[in-house]
This record gives sequence, C-alpha cells and structure tokens, in this order.
Amino acid sequence: MLANEQVIDGRGWRSNALVERKEISQWFLRITHYADELLNDLDKLENWPEQVRTMQRNWIGRSEGVELNFNITNSSQKITVFTTRPDTLMGVTYLAIAPEHPLVLQVAERNSEIASFIKKYQSVKMTEAELATLPKEGLYTGLNALHPITNEKLPVWVANFVLMEYGTGAIMSVPAHDQRDFEFAKKFNLSIKQVIKPRDRSLWNFSQAAFTDKGVLVNSDMFNNLTSEKACEAIADYLVKHNKGEKKINYRLRDWGVSRQRYWGAPIPIINCSKCGIVPVPEEDLPVMLPEGLKLNDPKSPLKTLESFIKTTCPKCHNDAERETDTFDTFVESSWYYLRYCCPDQNQTIIDQRANYWMPIDQYIGGIEHAILHLLYSRFIYKVLRDEGLVNTDEPFTRLLTQGMVLKDGAIMSKSKGNVVAPTALIEQYGADTVRLFIIFASPPEQSLEWSDSGVEGAHRFLKRLWNFAYLHQKVTQKINGIKQLDLDLDNTPAQQELRAQIHEILKQATSDMERKQFNTVVSACMKLLNLLHEIALDAKNSRLIYEGISILLRLLAPITPHISHQLWHDLKFSGDIISAPWPTATIINVVAKAKISIVVQINGKVRATIEVPNNADAEEIKKIALKNHNVIRFIEDKPIKKAILVKNKLINLVI
Repeated sequence: MLANEQVIDGRGWRSNALVERKEISQWFLRITHYADELLNDLDKLENWPEQVRTMQRNWIGRSEGVELNFNITNSSQKITVFTTRPDTLMGVTYLAIAPEHPLVLQVAERNSEIASFIKKYQSVKMTEAELATLPKEGLYTGLNALHPITNEKLPVWVANFVLMEYGTGAIMSVPAHDQRDFEFAKKFNLSIKQVIKPRDRSLWNFSQAAFTDKGVLVNSDMFNNLTSEKACEAIADYLVKHNKGEKKINYRLRDWGVSRQRYWGAPIPIINCSKCGIVPVPEEDLPVMLPEGLKLNDPKSPLKTLESFIKTTCPKCHNDAERETDTFDTFVESSWYYLRYCCPDQNQTIIDQRANYWMPIDQYIGGIEHAILHLLYSRFIYKVLRDEGLVNTDEPFTRLLTQGMVLKDGAIMSKSKGNVVAPTALIEQYGADTVRLFIIFASPPEQSLEWSDSGVEGAHRFLKRLWNFAYLHQKVTQKINGIKQLDLDLDNTPAQQELRAQIHEILKQATSDMERKQFNTVVSACMKLLNLLHEIALDAKNSRLIYEGISILLRLLAPITPHISHQLWHDLKFSGDIISAPWPTATIINVVAKAKISIVVQINGKVRATIEVPNNADAEEIKKIALKNHNVIRFIEDKPIKKAILVKNKLINLVI
C-alpha cells in the first residue's frame, strides 16, 4: 500500500524516450513473515463475519504452484512465471508480460509502438476485478520464448491485463483453459490448444469460452490421461528433476510499506550515519517527538529541510548524523491504539501487564472497509507484540461487528457529495436519544441505513408516548416500590396472567435479539411492549403488572436511549440508577387455558369474520360454528366448500 506522498516520480517521457522510474528508500514492516499464521488463525475467529475472513484470506492469497523459466531465443535472458496450474503447461501458446516488465522496457528503447503502449498504460491503476472486464489490449514484442518441455517457440506479448506487482509480472497464457487468455487469443488470432478435457465428456465448444475446470489431460505427450491433480504433481516433478523450475508457495500479500513523506505521523526512530549506516534510536531516547509550531503551507514535509530536527549524533560513533525524516503510516498507530485503553496512565512503556488482564477485546465494531487494512494490520502488530512478550494471546478481537453505511437518497453520505445530515441540529430539535433510537431502529447494524426525516419524527413520537405513559402511571410505580418482595403471581386473574405471559415473551425475544446484536428488533420489541402496556386498564388490580412492565421496558431501552431511561427510572422511584440495574430475566408464565378463544374466518384467503370457538377445537367443529355466522353465510352463498385450512388458535380459511 503506497500513499501519494510515497511516489516521487513515475515514468516520464522526453522526445519519446523512456525515462526510468526514480526509486526512493522506503521502510517496510515484515508482515509476510506472519502470512501463514495470519491465514491459519482466521479459522479461530468464529465470531467474525465470514465476509471479512474471506477478504483477508484472499488478500493474503496463499497459493501453491511451480515457478518456471522460459528462455528467450537468441538471448541469455529468461521470463520467470509462477503458476498454480502446471497441469495446463502443455497448452501454453504465448506468454504475456506487464507493460512495466524489464524486458518490455528494453524493447521500448528501440520500438516506438511498444513505447507508446507503455505510455498509455503506465498510469492506469485497476483492481483485479476491474482487469477481468477490461477490453484486452496488447502488442507482440518481437521476442520469442522456448517452452521448457517441448522447446516450442512461443511469442511474447505485452498485455494490459498483466500487472507487474502481482507475481513475476509475466504469465504463461493457456487460452483453452483461462478466460482472460482466451479473450486475448481470440482478439489477436493466437493459437488455442486444448490440453484438458472434461471428466464426463471429450468435447468442449472453444468458440465460446475457455474450459477452466480441472479434468483429464489430452494432447500432453507423456502426461496424457492423467487427472489434473496427478498431472500437477507429475509436471512439477518433471520440471524440478530437469532444472526447469521449482515448487513454490507464493503470497499475494506484500510487506507493509510504512514510510510517509509528510509531517503528521510518528517519526520513524532511525538515525542515518555515514560511517555506521542505519542505526536505531536508543531506547532511552524514545519517543522521537515531532517539532511543534511549524508552518505547514507547503505540501512537502517540512522535516526534510528542518536542520534542528535532522541534525543529530550517531549513538555508536558519536559523529554527526542525520535523523530519518519519513514518518510512519498512520495505520501503524491505529493498529495498537486499543491496547492503551488497558493502561492509559502508563508513561514509561508501550503497555504493561494490565493488557493481559483486559485482552483480547470481547466485542470490536468497525466498518467492512477496514477488513484488509486496519483489521489485518492490527492482527499482525498484536502477534509481533506477543512474540516480544508484551501480550499473551494470539488475536486482539474475539468478536467483530461490521456496521453498515448511512445512505441518503440511495447514496452513501459524505462531505464530498454534500449530502450529510448534521447531527447537532437534530439533537437540538429532538434530543440525542431520538437520533440514537432512529439510527438503531432503521436497520440491522451490519446493513446500510437509509436516512429518513420522517423516521426521526416517528422515533420522537414513540419517546413522547413513553414519557407520557410513565408520568400517567407515576403514582402506581412509586406506591409499588415500597414493597420489598413482589409476588407477581398472587391473585392474578387469567387475563392478567395472559398479559404477563405476553410481556415476558417480548422480553425473551428482545434478550435473544440483543445477544445476537440485532438491535433494531430490540427497538421493535420495546414498541410492542409499550403498545401492550397501553392496553392494560389503569386500576389498582393491574398496578403490579404495570409496574413490572415499565421496569422491563426501561431496562430494555437503557442501552439505546440512555438519557430518557435514566430520567424516567429516577422519577418513577425505581431503586438505584438504571445503569446499575440488572438486565431483566424472562419467566415462563403458566397461563390458565381459556375456555373460548377468538379466531379469524377467511374465505378464499380474505378475512370475512371473527368468531369464538372452544379452545383447541378441531377444524370440523370450527367450520360448523363459522357456517352459522351471518357474514360467512353471505359470502359463501351456498357454494360448496372444497376444504378448510386451520391455523390452530388463529384462523380458519374456507376454500370455495
């Protein structure tokens, strides 16, 4: 990963002559040393979203294969290629190399057409996904390479879909069995040679697409009739035996470039001495502090010309030396900031033994956009600290929740688009709790949230209803608070038992949703509970039921709307502060079975009546009762009933 500040000059052009890229010294952290552990330990992160783990696996990109050489004809030079599919080697019909490949740059010195092609694509930066759909462009370089087994001459092409930063910057092109190679070969009329047939048949229509699956080898001389799996081993062994290649494990992951040519960021603690070379700043002189009070009008880093910062003494030979002026990528600091919360008052070391008490973090929340940067870097830095004996666990974050984005009119909110909603104005108008409630209720936390002004107003109306209900029942709760032990089952009527059972059923679901981080449905449960409490008649017989219900409701809301919950808890004279109150526990309520229940009658799926029937009556008995209802009789009109569909204790649907 390179910031813009890291690139001094790219390739330039003078009179159509290629000017080589200027190299600048860079500092890297050796994240590749931990590639296997970072990959394997993803299996331990069972409470991370699978999407994030997949993104990290793909970014690390471990692949087993063969690295082999194709010698250039009439030259001592060669093209090195890495492939994970040696079973396709006998089907190579051309080589494709990146515009930045050293061989292409050499050809460009004497070939203006190649030079123009390089110039066209030198500044094009694309993702691999974008490259897959990019129109294929290329030129024959005039070079030919020899197949390492058959010695067949293979044309070497420069192609826009090959990237220098991936692998060796060159690929062996097998158009019969790779779609990108196939499209390129079709466009430039290059040879297509089938060397793998499907396991279940011999034919494949190569006029339409490449056959990219594994199968059985054909047209491959000594390797014919081998399966792809066995051919991979056999061809790799042949190349190794004949010094044509070697088995190798490659990673897409590259060492982490952390140098930044800018003022902000922690200075890299290195001293450059003309005699001793690169010398680390002694531990007793750490940390190296940025100079303050500088004018930052120039986009270039002021550190490079600030002698008071640069000039220093070599800790080894004590001669004059210069301090490193590059600063760390800010991802370095964000990769371990969380550890400082464990010991914020520690000013002698990075962390102390308290980190082992608090770590790993039980729940970490961050955006999916950090999957392969911050989250991967944090895992790496944490493992380095572990190896240095500063922490004693392998991973920093036990659980991960990746929240969605906020959308407005279908677009992601951003300052650059000018579609942001200022929270200050909303808080002044509605209060912070209203804004929190709307955001949490609008969608599950891992999904995007569509901003809605009417939704904010709806959240505000709910909180006003809660406030009014609480003060309407203030005397009830204050009176009940004097009773130390409540036997809420005492003297309950069947109707009250039913209501209390519903309250605890809502509580049970809300607790489950809270544990699953489905906060939006917790809000739904709170709204359902308030509606239920509104149905309870305000009299002395129901006072304990109201007391219990509002106690549960406020505790469910406390993490979501802390301010109003705290105030109402205090004003209703509940014990202590709500922040210290235990989460309510759902109880299984034994409800006395009703003699009769109300169910809905549908005719061809449309509601036509509501009737009372004996509890647990069967379909035939309910049908007989329904047919006595005047509204049901009116809609049936003597038509025959084909069948009766019963949803127990809820509805019966008569199909006519």
